[in-house]
Amino acid sequence: MYYRIIQLHLTLLLQPRKTTVDEMLKLKFRWNKPDDGPRVKRQKSQQLTLDSPEGSETSSRPGGGYDNDRDVNGTFKRPWDITKIPGYNQTYVNEASLDKFAAYLKEEEVPVESSTPVSSEEMLPLEPVQKEYITSKHDWTPVFSVLKNNNSVNKRKMSHTALKSDFKHYLDMYDKEEKRRRGKSKKDKEGSEGDKTKTKEPKELVRKSVFSSILGVFSIFSKTKDGRKLKRDEIGEGIGFWLMRWPALFFIGMWLLFLTTIYASVRVLVAGYENILTWRGKRAKLRKVLRGARTYEQWVQAAQDLDVELGNAEWRENPKFGYYDHVTISKLTKMVRKLRLQDQAEDLSNILQGCIKNNFAGTESSTLYSQTYYGTKKLVEQWNEELGKAVTYVLESPKIDDEEKRDLFRLYSKNFGKSALCLSGGGCFAYLHFGIVKAMLDQDLLPQIISGTSGGALIAALACTRTDEELRQILVPELAYKITACWEPFPKWVFRWWRTGARFDSVDWARRSCWFTLGDMTFKEAYQRTGRILNVSTVPADPHSPVILCNYITSPDCLIWSALLASAAVPGILNPVMLMNKTKSGDIVPFSFGSKWKDGSLRTDIPVDALNTYFNVNCSIVSQVNPHIALFFYAPRGTVGRPVSHRKGKGWRGGFLGAALESMIKLEIRKWLKFIKAVELLPRFVDQDWTNVWLQRFSGSVTLWPKIHLADFWHILGDPWPEKMEDLLYRGQQCAFPKLLFLKHRMNIEKRIRSGRQATRHRKRKLEETDVCDLVRKTFSESDPDSDVKHSFVFPALMAPRSAGTDISSSNSDYDHEPQWEMDEGDSFLTADEEYPTTIL
Repeated sequence: MYYRIIQLHLTLLLQPRKTTVDEMLKLKFRWNKPDDGPRVKRQKSQQLTLDSPEGSETSSRPGGGYDNDRDVNGTFKRPWDITKIPGYNQTYVNEASLDKFAAYLKEEEVPVESSTPVSSEEMLPLEPVQKEYITSKHDWTPVFSVLKNNNSVNKRKMSHTALKSDFKHYLDMYDKEEKRRRGKSKKDKEGSEGDKTKTKEPKELVRKSVFSSILGVFSIFSKTKDGRKLKRDEIGEGIGFWLMRWPALFFIGMWLLFLTTIYASVRVLVAGYENILTWRGKRAKLRKVLRGARTYEQWVQAAQDLDVELGNAEWRENPKFGYYDHVTISKLTKMVRKLRLQDQAEDLSNILQGCIKNNFAGTESSTLYSQTYYGTKKLVEQWNEELGKAVTYVLESPKIDDEEKRDLFRLYSKNFGKSALCLSGGGCFAYLHFGIVKAMLDQDLLPQIISGTSGGALIAALACTRTDEELRQILVPELAYKITACWEPFPKWVFRWWRTGARFDSVDWARRSCWFTLGDMTFKEAYQRTGRILNVSTVPADPHSPVILCNYITSPDCLIWSALLASAAVPGILNPVMLMNKTKSGDIVPFSFGSKWKDGSLRTDIPVDALNTYFNVNCSIVSQVNPHIALFFYAPRGTVGRPVSHRKGKGWRGGFLGAALESMIKLEIRKWLKFIKAVELLPRFVDQDWTNVWLQRFSGSVTLWPKIHLADFWHILGDPWPEKMEDLLYRGQQCAFPKLLFLKHRMNIEKRIRSGRQATRHRKRKLEETDVCDLVRKTFSESDPDSDVKHSFVFPALMAPRSAGTDISSSNSDYDHEPQWEMDEGDSFLTADEEYPTTIL
């Protein structure tokens, strides 16, 4: 096997041609390793037919599976069938768009010259320097720089000999300058006064010359990106910073390493304590059944059995609990039920205005769902059910007119807010998000608003560009055949990194991501197709520029695949890229004046604040798979659907001493990371503040932590195979199952409010010219009843040809992410040929 791998790598390296995907897949799926037992060679008789865009070809892509997919003879019961995936034989690649994208990446940036005038005294007769033109394709070039004239510049750290030579060069240069200035000063004085005696140079000038010579050595460490030397007021660090920075960083780093070691030891002791003292006998068997559940129904049954064994079922019957107002909820449940049964719509609608709020009386507190494996207080479940019935009753009641209903549901939507699914980055760990999306989709609980960063953006794009039926057919193990981002052999990665500073090629990744985005689909087009709102977090290459959350509001015509590349541009993995915009004519041009963007995980992995600003999101369901964050996840009092394993969920995980020690060490680590960020001790490698990788917000209202295996780190930058994808789907669903009840209660109210908004909204219609004139005539007559208005008011814009009608749009004061077709006072409308709004007076 290894001989075949080396042979193919040498073939790819020596042959000057592109490797076909068919050859790559033949190597990739030649061998299979089941869960148990030695490696087993696949059956040669299993064939899979694929239709490529150029024609139909048959390749040997055999199936596989776990041991339970084999019969008694050891052969597979079924091959992997990629034909079940919609669009499996399509690539959706627009070569013209990719060619323009590649052309813009290769365009050279013209260096901006400083407009500040320089006096003749400040000018030095320096030797001519060869200008370096760095393109957007080679921003992070740690070893080999590609220049315009094909000359290389060594950017490695200078040795002691080279530094000494450079220091001598500065001394000689400034000595020559001093001699030139002395000679010039001597000639000027002789010409003006006629004095032939020698003039002495002021001592201040000599001291300034020597001091400038010494500072010249440090100028190589204080230059801007364009080569301009920084001024002292731009740095403001002082000699103390240069003397203390590296020793302080060294000792703090050693202390952090020691704390991390102690933290890992505490976690191991807590895990051993739980396994030895808690999970024994029948409890261990029930937990094994719970973890082995393949469907949500199986998981619910196993969770209920485990709650009965642990004694958690009794807690649900008692309504008293200190983390919510059970007295208020009990009274309101009876009152709302009574008003609904007595058909008192007006009184019920008034009560609902005060009840429909985010986390009303603590009923959405995560602690209420952290005491049992399945379920919460019976009173909370009854309140949620009764509240949903009341919202539906108000919507269907004939005692409330449509205008009042519209105002009511608008108010309900503002107060209750919306839910969003946030998918984090994490390299190939992000494929665990597929299982999260599948679990929510199967229970019809997938939120309408989805955000993704880095690897999570790929899954978010797939979910927001496909309908529910298409997603159910796509989220299968055969999806692994469409994930081929890391198909190239290792030698090519090394050579590309040596050449460009990036492991992967941007254009190649753009071509392979087109299938997930349905080609050149924009954010606005994706929203119009599926009704889901896609959000992709990207960070500008300039560290001082603000972050942008790409969606159909901030960048409606931006191509989704370009945002995916920008969000995945990790330093050393992928170079910063330009966001591409689609014009009305269909042309592809750079977005935001050709600025370059990089990985959103570097600064905003979970954009909770931006989602709240744009879409009123106040309930964020976060799926977090970043390995450097997941390793520090610890819930001392349990989390939703995962109570503390001992003392019936009422104690501390690992005991109070273990929980206190874990929290203390983690807070100590965070304190020193904040200190490093505050005093700027950590160097800005590739112009990036790396402390944000640990100090930003990584959690939400409910946080899901899919289980990460140690073997996953070996494939952190690799493509999954069908068996691996099946395992990823299973682990993602297992992580989502405990949270679905919490999400179900939340979505029960949110969906009813959304239905009410859609039912009470005025539909989009066209206004004829006579309707507009009648509306204006009525407005003027109401404002001045004594006037005799009998003639028609005609606007020139409305008399233009081909302006048969106008589309009514919504008011900015009634902002909602769904299209608003009602017209209120102050609303505006556009004619078919107009580009500007005409306000109704």
